[in-house]
Amino acid sequence: MSASAERGDTQDVAATEDAAAQARDLMDGEGMDPGEAGLRLYVQQGGCAGLSYGMRFENEPEAEDRVFEVNGIRLFVDQSSMNYVGGSVLDFEGGLQGEGFHVKNPNVEAECGCGESFRT
Repeated sequence: MSASAERGDTQDVAATEDAAAQARDLMDGEGMDPGEAGLRLYVQQGGCAGLSYGMRFENEPEAEDRVFEVNGIRLFVDQSSMNYVGGSVLDFEGGLQGEGFHVKNPNVEAECGCGESFRT
């Protein structure tokens, strides 16, 4: 783990207004209350660069999670993932290549060509 990843756990994780609006719409479609439920952002082993992001909706945070409330959504991040995503911003992008959530992570030193995995 690089020094930047080790420092990441002291920084917040944020979401743009576009990402928050998309997350709220998706949670509403699942019958989830955005005031209680949240979007879990996590890091897992995998991908050609070594690490990849995962996201899923959950009804409540785990006891050890960091919870960030931003632009009307709650983001749940476990401590292990915070080591890699501290200071990141979740965004939602659309375009010819498709649309989806994207993590703008200042800790990334290299990404694979498709942008699905990274290394810190």
